[in-house]
Amino acid sequence: MIIVHKNEGPKIPYSVRNKKITFDDDLTINLVKRERDDPVHIDVCADRDGELVIGAAAGRRYVAEIDIPARQYEQPETVVIGADVELGDPGEEEGGGEAPVPVPLDMDTVTLSLWAIEEE
Repeated sequence: MIIVHKNEGPKIPYSVRNKKITFDDDLTINLVKRERDDPVHIDVCADRDGELVIGAAAGRRYVAEIDIPARQYEQPETVVIGADVELGDPGEEEGGGEAPVPVPLDMDTVTLSLWAIEEE
């Protein structure tokens, strides 16, 4: 995981287990469930009572941001059958009708940006 410190000061405690991030032993986000075909940005904020919330609209101050890159896919191999270059026959492609297979999320490509938190 790529860690970015947005500013100076103490940051929220967090842990990473498998493909989940837990903030302050309170809020857990399963990144696999959030992954999409387009990049995903998640704001983790603290509300006016200091409770962790997802989304900037519900929060008062930023605690962290998570950026998950777009889901990657493996394309099934296309096999050419019956090609004869000398006769100019390109052959027929087989296996091109299969759907691409999603590649498991690589946590090394996820960015976690941390903001300084107010000390209580």
